[in-house]
Amino acid sequence: MVTTDKKLFLGGRLKRLRRDLGVTQSRMADELGVSPSYLNLLERNQRPVTAQMLLRLAEAYDLDLRTLSADDPGGGAGLEEVLTDKMFADLGIGRHEVAEVAELSPGLAEAMARLYRAYLDRGRMIDMGAFERPDGLPSSSSQSPTDWVRDLVGSQRNHFAELETAAEAIVAALDADLQDLGPAVRERLVARHGIQTRVMPTEVMAGSLRRYDHHRKRLMVSETLAPASRIFAMCYQLGLMEAPEALTRLADRFSAPDRATRQLLKVFLDNYLAAAIMMPYEPFHAAMEASGYDIERVRPRFGVSYEQAAQRLTTLSRPGARGIPFFMMRLDAAGNISKRFAAGPFPFSRFGGACPRWNVHDSFKTPGRIVTQVIETPDSERYFTLSRTVRRTSGLQAGLEDELVIGLGCELKFASKLAASRGLDIASPLAVEIGPSCRICERPACPQRAAAPINRTLLVEEASKSVTPFPFAR
Repeated sequence: MVTTDKKLFLGGRLKRLRRDLGVTQSRMADELGVSPSYLNLLERNQRPVTAQMLLRLAEAYDLDLRTLSADDPGGGAGLEEVLTDKMFADLGIGRHEVAEVAELSPGLAEAMARLYRAYLDRGRMIDMGAFERPDGLPSSSSQSPTDWVRDLVGSQRNHFAELETAAEAIVAALDADLQDLGPAVRERLVARHGIQTRVMPTEVMAGSLRRYDHHRKRLMVSETLAPASRIFAMCYQLGLMEAPEALTRLADRFSAPDRATRQLLKVFLDNYLAAAIMMPYEPFHAAMEASGYDIERVRPRFGVSYEQAAQRLTTLSRPGARGIPFFMMRLDAAGNISKRFAAGPFPFSRFGGACPRWNVHDSFKTPGRIVTQVIETPDSERYFTLSRTVRRTSGLQAGLEDELVIGLGCELKFASKLAASRGLDIASPLAVEIGPSCRICERPACPQRAAAPINRTLLVEEASKSVTPFPFAR
């Protein structure tokens, strides 16, 4: 919660909020009941944001006031990480200077982060033997579709109220036991939309995990998928058929910059909808609260996997019924991060892997067991984390399974509500300091990744997953 016992200057956050909402300064001033000149002063940090103004913002835009916290690392995290590069070491830029730029000029901070990302991407492409443009610039000066969607999801705290409402309507129509949702979803696809679902051999699927034949109206899922993933595939298709208006409306509202980005956004939104069908907000939130957010205890009630439940935890931001604001990361044994979501502030590394001081990597030594740790980021914020391995089936090499780690965490002040923290000293814990891109300890994110040559086949496979409709389906 935002504290009001001191003056809050939140100009940069107001600018970002207005930019994300796509409204003019005059329109926002009108919706808040103030003059445009006063709002201009707020955005330029020439007036503090009062408690009354915070309440107006929360009411007008359905905000969680924690998103406007002065302690939120926000857009400065990316810029701070950029400036830890050795090429800037002689400039002596302090954290207070970084915070000031990020606060007063969030667009400039984001522009520098994008430029640095393009610089790194260009270096990777050269390492892979890719051709350079004649002018020496990277192939694109804008964000990739994946980065654009990731930033959008982050700005929304991974919560989309319209999709929650659509999912609840679909679940009500199914009128089925959430613990065994599959038969009802399969029957509704047939009865209402004429779509048959078939589990197919790997040789027929040719490396795909899911395929929809539009002409034959047949949904095919690979036999390698676990039961929870098969249900997810059906829920994904059902969402496309029963809530197309909601999906299109949201995609239109966020105004993706190009067709590829819009397509990826719609894939993400339907993934979100499918997960909300399998784990409806109210019963899932209530079950998690009652169990101390014990995933292993709750997930059988909804017939979902550990990863599906963990990712759903990062979406529980409904006003009046908020869950603990978790963040989540998924990575492989080489330290490659393939997922990251957050319902609250957490300074994810944007240009590297997870710091090796975070024991998320140690989970590979204890498969299936939850490993806990208290970590401290460079901004002195502390988080309680829990990590566990999960199994993944590869679509490109059918039948091949490998291990991934799911890292979950929340601010330390919420740890006492977690079953995983019972018996631990949360009041005065031993916190391990971690840093962006592992630069605190000057080590690569993972010795395996540092020593291994670039695997081009793996890069192609991972790139193909960026548009697969199964972020939840593991």
